[in-house]
Amino acid sequence: MAVSNNITACLNFLALICTIPVVATGLWFASKQGAECARLARWPVAILGGLLLLVALAGFVGAYWNRQGLLAAYLFAMAALITLLLALLAFAFAVTHGSGAYDVPGRAYREYRLEGFSGWMRGYVAGDPRRWEGIRACLAASDTCKKLTMETAFFIAAEQFYQSDLSPLQSGCCKPPTACGYAYVSPTAWASPATPAADADCGAWSNDPRQLCYWCDSCKAGMLGTLRDQWRRANVALVAATVALLVVYVIGCSAFKNAQTEDLFRRYKWSNNT
Repeated sequence: MAVSNNITACLNFLALICTIPVVATGLWFASKQGAECARLARWPVAILGGLLLLVALAGFVGAYWNRQGLLAAYLFAMAALITLLLALLAFAFAVTHGSGAYDVPGRAYREYRLEGFSGWMRGYVAGDPRRWEGIRACLAASDTCKKLTMETAFFIAAEQFYQSDLSPLQSGCCKPPTACGYAYVSPTAWASPATPAADADCGAWSNDPRQLCYWCDSCKAGMLGTLRDQWRRANVALVAATVALLVVYVIGCSAFKNAQTEDLFRRYKWSNNT
């Protein structure tokens, strides 16, 4: 029985280790969301990871000190939490399947359209004007576009800027859409649009550092592109952790069942001998 308990304890310790990437991913995701002015499902991953960690710790304690009731509760709770984690992953993949990004001829960076993203993500940003007002104010106060202004000296010619690597937010919020035909002056200053009717965002552009393209649909799309990239990176760690947790959980269930069977057999054998 001691051997079986040790095996179960080791498996629960592995489950405990497997929960660490979930917690770390949740904390990284929450910190990135705060830095990027958006709050799209900011804390659920971290909270779920913390619950998984506590349940795995309870399972390890139950196995190490042979607390059968605690082990049974651990198996039930872990099954429920893994199911929630799988549901969260399915939801994340469903709402981030479209990127909204498209290539622009002669540009190294990409630009973004709202129509390319899922309806749920578009509704999150474009469906609530008050929410976007808060995001817009945060972006205007952040260094997202200020970094480009400070790097003006590095872009002596327009071609150097066109070949730069811009983030989705910088591409959508800090410059006008390429289709408008604005002439480059500096990364955040543009003049004389050649085709002002080519895009609805052309008229929304302003050289005022407090305005820029923060009211543009391209800026909203850039925000969604940033959120999508964050979710995609988080999903890689979450998928790996979920697979590991499932494997350890299934083996742990088998070990727990075997331990219960051995215990019943020993009790039966002892009762017959007496």
